[in-house]
Amino acid sequence: MRAMRTVFYLLLCGCAVISMAASVAADSDDHVVVLNVDGTIVPVVAQYIDRGISLAEETGASACVIQLNTPGGLLTATEDIVSSIMNADVPVITYVSPKGAWAASAGTFITLASHVAAMTPGTTIGAAHPVSGSGDQIPEDQMEKITRFSERWMRTIAEDRHRNIEEAALAVTESKSFTDVEALEVGLIDIRADSLGDLLDSIDGREVELANGETVVLGTRGATLDPTDMTRFERFLHVLSDPNIAYILFTLATIGLVTEISSPGLIFPGVAGGICLILAFYALGVLDAYWGGVALMLLAVGLFIAEAFTTSFGALTAGGVAALVLGSIVLFSKSPGIEVDRGLIAAVAAGAAAFSIFILGAVIRGQRRQRATGAEGMVGTTALARTPLAPRGTVLAEGELWTAVAEGAPVSPGEEVTILAVEKMQLRVRRRSPA
Repeated sequence: MRAMRTVFYLLLCGCAVISMAASVAADSDDHVVVLNVDGTIVPVVAQYIDRGISLAEETGASACVIQLNTPGGLLTATEDIVSSIMNADVPVITYVSPKGAWAASAGTFITLASHVAAMTPGTTIGAAHPVSGSGDQIPEDQMEKITRFSERWMRTIAEDRHRNIEEAALAVTESKSFTDVEALEVGLIDIRADSLGDLLDSIDGREVELANGETVVLGTRGATLDPTDMTRFERFLHVLSDPNIAYILFTLATIGLVTEISSPGLIFPGVAGGICLILAFYALGVLDAYWGGVALMLLAVGLFIAEAFTTSFGALTAGGVAALVLGSIVLFSKSPGIEVDRGLIAAVAAGAAAFSIFILGAVIRGQRRQRATGAEGMVGTTALARTPLAPRGTVLAEGELWTAVAEGAPVSPGEEVTILAVEKMQLRVRRRSPA
């Protein structure tokens, strides 16, 4: 019995050892968290990257890779992302990909802030000079302040990551751009790689220093990829934050509200327009839209509505189109790298003009139809005599009692008469001939 008990204990210990070994093996299984950023840098992207870096830290990942393709974005969102990368307790690798991608403006700061900066052949980085989203000139004093801040920030990032400080600064002061080959030659990035797999193999064994001062050796060769996508809600917010989508939503809101106001009672256009307006204002707020541009677009809406109730022969519509185009151009003038597609602006302006003309035509046709209603529209219709008409009496016309004077033969109660004319509050009628 004692021998059997000893064997049982040995088996139990063996199972425990095997379980611990399996656990250690599982923990030692290297993996890399992979994030994908494609589009404008807005707050929801900053939240997504921060969540991905936190996940990599919590799961003990070998690294967190940000696959980047962006035309730029908001300064506040860029600051949040750079802060998350610079203070990460896990190596962060930014990989500008796929071919044809670019890391412009905000993307340049993000790439250079990473522990490892990499690019796919055929990609571009740079052009981080502050400009208005519409291409308009920012006031000289404001431009000088923004440029000075951006340059110093870029220098700080490049110095901390041991990159070429002067070339990095030129991306801000002279809006200089670099191909992947040029960026590697001047020391802005660390490596060029044809694919993510090649990148992870190439940087395996590289030493990087984290924010806490710890130096770690990258173990990325053969690491398991752990793609971490945006949640559905994050994707929804990111789509809303696209300047073109925000602009389209505002346009749809305008169409819905103008339709509801010009034709009360339709309900659906008003409800849909209200929802689109709320979503548009959310997007405009996130994108730090210039409210002077929003005011001009609202003025355009007001002019389009006024056209439906005022005979201006198209003057208000022309003013509305002018306000709409001007507001669209300056809408994102405060946000570098963010702008509405000019072709979309032209299409919306043309569509708004056509829609306004259509509504105006419908209103005019409605007004013409209204002239044939009321008292004047009673001429030629049938009424019913309620009292004898000899020649004066009372008739029932369109549910109302009218004083009537009969022409020709007298009319008995209950007989039908034809209304010949409406004279103030009195009708001239004639007995209908038998069919």
